[in-house]
Amino acid sequence: MTKRSYADYHLSDEIKRALAVLKYETPTEVQGEVIPLAMENQDLVVKSQTGSGKTASYSIPVCEMIEWEEKKPQALILTPTRELAAQVREDITNIGRFKRIKAVAVYGKEPFTKQKVELEQKTHVVVGTPGRVIDHLERGTLDSDQIKYLIIDEADEMLNRGFIDEVEAIINQLPLNRVTMVFSATLPKDVENLCHEYMKEPIHIEIESTGITADTIEHFLIEVKEEEKISLLKDVTVVENPDSCLIFCRTKENVDTVYSELEKANYSCERLHGGLEQEDRFAVMEGFKMGNFRYLVATDVAARGIDIDNVTLVINYDVPMEKESYVHRTGRTGRAGNKGKAITFSTQFEGKFVKAIENYIGFEIPTIEAPSHQDVVSRKVIFEEKLNSRRVVRNNKSARINQGIMKLHFSGGKKKKIRAVDFVGTIAKIPGVTADDIGIITIHDQMSYVDILNGKGSLVLQAMENATVKGKKLKVSKAIK
Repeated sequence: MTKRSYADYHLSDEIKRALAVLKYETPTEVQGEVIPLAMENQDLVVKSQTGSGKTASYSIPVCEMIEWEEKKPQALILTPTRELAAQVREDITNIGRFKRIKAVAVYGKEPFTKQKVELEQKTHVVVGTPGRVIDHLERGTLDSDQIKYLIIDEADEMLNRGFIDEVEAIINQLPLNRVTMVFSATLPKDVENLCHEYMKEPIHIEIESTGITADTIEHFLIEVKEEEKISLLKDVTVVENPDSCLIFCRTKENVDTVYSELEKANYSCERLHGGLEQEDRFAVMEGFKMGNFRYLVATDVAARGIDIDNVTLVINYDVPMEKESYVHRTGRTGRAGNKGKAITFSTQFEGKFVKAIENYIGFEIPTIEAPSHQDVVSRKVIFEEKLNSRRVVRNNKSARINQGIMKLHFSGGKKKKIRAVDFVGTIAKIPGVTADDIGIITIHDQMSYVDILNGKGSLVLQAMENATVKGKKLKVSKAIK
């Protein structure tokens, strides 16, 4: 097979530029199959494992085909979890950054009015969980008239969570002349029925799951007694001394126990599970991405929602009971072409789960010895040095694409009859600044936000202190993130 490149897909310069900054160099297999057909507005049913690059396979064509001028949403992406919705919104924003694509995520456990205000803005893409999307449709806060693209992501997981009726109810409120794409790791009967009923001669794409786990990941198993797991965890982390590590537990209780043990031992760590408030969960994920701490102890809630380029080690403190979870968990490392390592702790009672995982991934996980006392002692000093230093994040996609971007706050909005074009007209006249340096513009009733790209923020800030927008003098300041 000849190596493809993103240059083959006739993408606009803005999208190509974003892909270059995000270090998307060679399309993955699923991207190579999906992008050309999606660009031809084909309905697609795609069977592909998580971690295969599927989010970009639909995000790239959607960002490319969206008309920037249209104010109403043109694409609706349904996801089974809030974490995935937030992740997809971030991916769309990153890929569409230089085209100024505005994506909004809507999900439960977050104030409805906050989302309503966002949806009143010009919005190109809405990403959401089925329940909250229905809420917005029923209350008239999400206008579906211009939806040209419907993407159902992780359709099998939608089914597992009992969302399939809600998905049908949403489909019935969308325009008929739309493109529909369904992505799923497996294709249960209900998902197939959904596709046949609501899609126009969909093309089926199946990405072979021979490499169900990425070949950039090394897998190991250590046999251990339950009561010795904590001390084994400490020994393994000292010897491996990872830059960034995810530790997965089966239950919230185990997460809390492991977290408090590591905290007592002065590890730079945080925890993540379904018992935490949604806001706290997002704050923890964001902190992990930014490198504020090195170790994250989590239940499977994090296995689908974290896309970080440089997790160097995944530890399965408990063997996952579902074989698919093993792939989701270990797929958090070895991303973006980096090498990764996954170490699973197995007690004698968990042997049957390990066997099921091995049958599923198609190879036996090699068993290794626990680190020797001598190894631990000899690595202790280097481990403690790293423990006390801040983690350096070299590869955070969002940080890369947001480099050189300054968000400006203006003290005027809709009430002063100010529109996005008024900002573009004024800012683009500043010497040394062009319309290409202006990013996403968000206009509220009393205030507005404008992203300035390419390191031109300070220049625009200075110039706008003495300029008027639509003849009105507005206060301008650097927005607090």
